[in-house]
Amino acid sequence: MRVWNGVQQAQGKFTTGCGSVVETRTSKLMVKPMILRGKFCAEGMTRFSLEYFAPNDLHIRFNTNYLNVTSGDGKTDIMDIGSSVRRTQSAFSRETSIDGLKKNFTITVEENSREYEMKFVPRTEAFRRRLNYLVVKLNKRDFMLRSLEVDGKSGVNSVFLISFTTLNTKLPAETFEVMKPK
Repeated sequence: MRVWNGVQQAQGKFTTGCGSVVETRTSKLMVKPMILRGKFCAEGMTRFSLEYFAPNDLHIRFNTNYLNVTSGDGKTDIMDIGSSVRRTQSAFSRETSIDGLKKNFTITVEENSREYEMKFVPRTEAFRRRLNYLVVKLNKRDFMLRSLEVDGKSGVNSVFLISFTTLNTKLPAETFEVMKPK
């Protein structure tokens, strides 16, 4: 419960954050891991920007309801996913979410000198169909996200290493500018 309370306090304390991300994607179908490097910015729970620049350009932006994914060739997919995002947020990040998480996942928490590691293993079929497990690592000092590992039923495992460079700074509006369906 201490970790959960720390996460809730961090969500209230840090309103914006930007930094770098390194995603390592593995699969039995891949000869070697794919390593993606990029930068991100987030504002609250409703605005997010992620730009991968290596090995291929990919820009992902979410603002309230709309997700835009722009590939290196300039083609943009526009998706209205606001209701799905809000459902996920209520399951994982609200102060009362812990009860639902305990119902849907077996949760183990380990602590070392630098971080907390929470492992979520699905209990319910709704999550077991898509996910083997999820591992969240938090900085012990401020409960900020350090890494996220998603092991999917598709056979793809992704580990995101996250490093914050700025917190609570005013971000330009264009950081989260998205196109909407016509």
